[in-house]
Amino acid sequence: MTNKRKIINDPVYGFLTIDDELIYDIISHPYFQRERRIAQLGFTTLVYPSATHTRFSHMLGTLSLMNRAIEVLRVKGVEITQEESLGVRLAILLHDVGHGPFSHISEHVLADVDHEVLTLLFMERINQQFHGALDTAIEIFTDRYHKHFLHQLVSSQLDMDRLDYLSRDSYFTGVSEGIVGTERIINMLNVHDDELVVDEKGIYSIEKFIISRRLMYWQVYMHKTVIAADNLLLSILRRARHVGASSHNAALDLFLHNHLKEEDFRRDATLLDQFAQLDDGDITVAIKGWRNHSDTILSTLATHLLDRQLNAICVSDHPFAIDTIDEYRQRVQQRYGIDPQDCDYFVGTGILRNHAYDFNDQEIKVLYKNGDCLDISEASDQLDRHFLEKQVTKYFVFFPKEIK
Repeated sequence: MTNKRKIINDPVYGFLTIDDELIYDIISHPYFQRERRIAQLGFTTLVYPSATHTRFSHMLGTLSLMNRAIEVLRVKGVEITQEESLGVRLAILLHDVGHGPFSHISEHVLADVDHEVLTLLFMERINQQFHGALDTAIEIFTDRYHKHFLHQLVSSQLDMDRLDYLSRDSYFTGVSEGIVGTERIINMLNVHDDELVVDEKGIYSIEKFIISRRLMYWQVYMHKTVIAADNLLLSILRRARHVGASSHNAALDLFLHNHLKEEDFRRDATLLDQFAQLDDGDITVAIKGWRNHSDTILSTLATHLLDRQLNAICVSDHPFAIDTIDEYRQRVQQRYGIDPQDCDYFVGTGILRNHAYDFNDQEIKVLYKNGDCLDISEASDQLDRHFLEKQVTKYFVFFPKEIK
């Protein structure tokens, strides 16, 4: 008989104890094991070579933090039953199970469906297989459970997902700006009027958390090299779809050459299992094959990504002039001898948006000893509403380095 009580050594938090048979079985499920083969940060390894951690380790990390959060809230007198404890732990454990290969990069490319929708479809499928054992977890995940603060632990501006990815991504990239006081923040959590709040003593840790998140977006998640690589992959997939290139992988070809939507997944139950077959390796193998494809554009794009011959990318506070973009397109057309409409695979623009705080997404509230509860913008003497509302917008253009 399998021993379903395990201890996992995590480099960020130390030892994680798996003490529930159902949680063990969910972790062992093929849908969850697939996350071992999906990188947490995609092409960020092209900038930070050690950032090779996976969705699997991130999801286990969120479980570790949720275990601690439940302990803290119970000590403070917040009622969380055993059923609710299991439900919220399963909800956070599975919160990213719907991500496709290379996470956000392939979203709406391989399937025109948000990863949150796919996550729910996976959870519903697992729930069927486990005869309703995930009913509470699904209610919490979809915010239909009568205790709203449990959903906030899974999805809010101060959830276990954000706390883990900031700490974990900072650890593996070596970017110290992302280090936050995770343990102290969790110790300061509380519940007031069914809302997740932070005790007054934790206000400085929250200030650092908000600032760290903004810095991590510029230094890691929206690093210009990562943006260049992401857009190169998108160009490859678009070109492969346009020319009908086969990846010699039935599941990948199915999603690459068909614009499948949520209703398709709900109508055809087999699609979810085929999507579950895909991971980063399938995309990488396909690109290696397309390096020798007869279509010159596809083979060139594939070679550039495999050999890290990334596009140059310029970032500006203002949109780029149309004349500038047209000049790049003309150079590409001359350099590669391609038709004008095909220049879009090599030259493109985009927008980067970064804001520290969202007043429309379950604000972070601070609870004072006298019972007052204020938004962090009112409670903080460092982060006023103007700073928190400010959204930094930047514009970028990418093009092959050889035409610069």
